[in-house]
Amino acid sequence: MRAPRLLFLGTAGALALTACSGGESVDTGNGGGSSGGNNTLVAAVSAQPDQFDPHVTSAYPSFQVLENVYDTLVVPNPEDLTMEPSLATDWETSDDGLTWTFTLRDDVTFHDGSEFDAADVVYSYNRIIDEELNNAYRFANVESVTAVDPTTVEIQVSQPTPNLPALIGGFKGMAILPEGAAEEYDLTTEAVGTGPFTLESSDAGSTELAAYEDYWGGAPSVDGVEFRYITEPAAALTALENGEVQWTDNVPPQQIESLEGNDQVELATTPSVDYWYMSMNYAREPFGNPAVRQAIATAIDRGAVTEAARFGAAEPNQTAIPEDSFFYSDYAPYDADPAAAEQLLQQAGVQTPISMGLMVTDEFPETVTAAQVIASQLEPIGIDVDVQTVDFATWLDRQSQGDFDAFLLGWLGNIDPFDYYHAQHITDGSSNYQGYSNPEVDRLLTAAASETDQDARKDLYDQAAQLIVDDASYVYLYNPDVVQAWAPGLSGYTIRPDKAINFEDVELP
Repeated sequence: MRAPRLLFLGTAGALALTACSGGESVDTGNGGGSSGGNNTLVAAVSAQPDQFDPHVTSAYPSFQVLENVYDTLVVPNPEDLTMEPSLATDWETSDDGLTWTFTLRDDVTFHDGSEFDAADVVYSYNRIIDEELNNAYRFANVESVTAVDPTTVEIQVSQPTPNLPALIGGFKGMAILPEGAAEEYDLTTEAVGTGPFTLESSDAGSTELAAYEDYWGGAPSVDGVEFRYITEPAAALTALENGEVQWTDNVPPQQIESLEGNDQVELATTPSVDYWYMSMNYAREPFGNPAVRQAIATAIDRGAVTEAARFGAAEPNQTAIPEDSFFYSDYAPYDADPAAAEQLLQQAGVQTPISMGLMVTDEFPETVTAAQVIASQLEPIGIDVDVQTVDFATWLDRQSQGDFDAFLLGWLGNIDPFDYYHAQHITDGSSNYQGYSNPEVDRLLTAAASETDQDARKDLYDQAAQLIVDDASYVYLYNPDVVQAWAPGLSGYTIRPDKAINFEDVELP
């Protein structure tokens, strides 16, 4: 899933999809110690990273790893997601809001032993901008990034950009690399960060990290982390209960209630900042017809989809932003009405039955379940859904190539309303794979990105969200809870609403 960051993450622009080598171990040669031994945390995750270049990947499985390897200038607080220091110790804006000045730490080294300074920030940001990588849209207002001195970076923006800290610190897609890293390393298989762990190896079964003893925040409590890929949630839970792994986020939703009384696991849940959705390809008829998309949106019973996919660990929603956010909109024009959906199809003048391929991935099993329910709901109105289940790397590749009728996935780790709507729905946006274009939405999203008054900003996003929902650019389904489990006695881990996984403070039982 992308991370905006973005699975949908996500997370995101055209993807360079160099998958991890098929079954052959990748020795990164970064040093830092061995990740083997009894003091290694074994974490069961559902999917394999597609690659390790933080500026290119938009896959959540990659960011599960990279969260522990790279740093950003600022970072979300684990509780309220407000930005706090990381590689930057503090920052300030000019009175006109057009100059941001960041003061950097002076005690940081990269995993290759080189010292971190302002030139690395300039290189990293200009790489994203100049090569138009996934997150270049986050720099839309940035005119220049300058190293004032080794510990000071100045960012000039063309207009006030109140969410700049969230744009550069919301997730590790904005990671800081050493100057020249892309020329010196193969970043698809190697990683050279400043984070608490080094990337040691990765193959079709697992990814291994080792503690970085010179980490500026202090050496991690464990010697290493092994991310083990266990696609089936029941198998991941069994591995946790048997002591084969010590942590997992691949928990069967239908077992959440029973696990609360299970002394073999510690279970934690928290409302997330994620959303799950379906989108249709405007370039493939009849899905370019708004009435057809609206008919599909009208026929879907989001409550039934949510219950089947998440067993109550989610809230149905017809917009992206969850209910506990200041930017939440309660706009909900669709009533799960098959008769009204049939009427919309008749008005569209299309002949039924309509065939629709719905692309999902079994590496995120809830997408398969949700798609099966949606297929059963669309069949009565004359839409025959072919649920196309593929591996996640194929899913990402087909999405980037526009090789789909429709797809279903989620966007994870959203911090600011910009993350929820901008790149996905603005004309030619880097994550606008469906091909949506509405000049009024463009105007509203552009204005909201630079609006400094929170109430006015919310109003702009509310208006944009209504148009996006009416046009069915995305058919929003639900906001899930974050559900994670770990071994009893494991300490130092904090579950987060943005689903970022940080293991540097973990201590094994």
